[in-house]
Amino acid sequence: MLIDMHFLVGTMLQLLQALPMTLLLFATSVSIGTLLAMLVVWIRVCDVAVLRQLARGYIFLFRGSPLLIQMFLLYYGLSQFQAVRQSLFWPVLREPVACAVIGLAMCTAGYMAEIFRGGLLTVPVQQIEAGRAIGMSRGLLAWRIIIPVALRSCLPAYSTEVILMMKATSLASLVTVYEVSGVAQRIISETYRTMEVFLCAALIYLLLNFLIVRTLALIEWKLSPRPPAGGRPTIKRNALSTRRG
Repeated sequence: MLIDMHFLVGTMLQLLQALPMTLLLFATSVSIGTLLAMLVVWIRVCDVAVLRQLARGYIFLFRGSPLLIQMFLLYYGLSQFQAVRQSLFWPVLREPVACAVIGLAMCTAGYMAEIFRGGLLTVPVQQIEAGRAIGMSRGLLAWRIIIPVALRSCLPAYSTEVILMMKATSLASLVTVYEVSGVAQRIISETYRTMEVFLCAALIYLLLNFLIVRTLALIEWKLSPRPPAGGRPTIKRNALSTRRG
């Protein structure tokens, strides 16, 4: 089978025109989802039992139901209620991009909240007690001890969730948002050339995920503890001196 390079180049150019929308969906939903997850995990570990149960219910709801159904209910379901159409939120909820961002953010927040909670559980109690013993305030204790340790622990799982969110942006095409997948489906409906179009779209997603993986790997390396400079040569000198003695 001959490769139609003219068609592939034209398809790639059309898909790249939709790339800003994909990046907008991804960046906005991950940012809002991360902030919402921090709020949920704070409620999840607070001392008020009612709030803890609400946080558990939120996590169970958005982790236990498919994202596709959530987005359909948000975009197509809420518009059926007259109270919603007459509310202050209707100018936002009637926009497909806003509904896609809200749906993606609320879904990923349920997963991220459990990731952050797992990171908090890995913080050694001895380090927290040591910080309190030297007079650290609650804010300083969180900034200097709890957050760095928890972040290093949950970053691998967090990076996986971020990659999944990049791929989940393709579902926005189902609520009439023309990002990369939406434009790909439109091209397929016009040309009936499924293989070439989806290969071009897959290549774009692979490149985006590669950049995300490398960026998060760099952040993880920056946060990882490393031995002090000169530590290894000192050990070698001590070993040599022991042999000579």
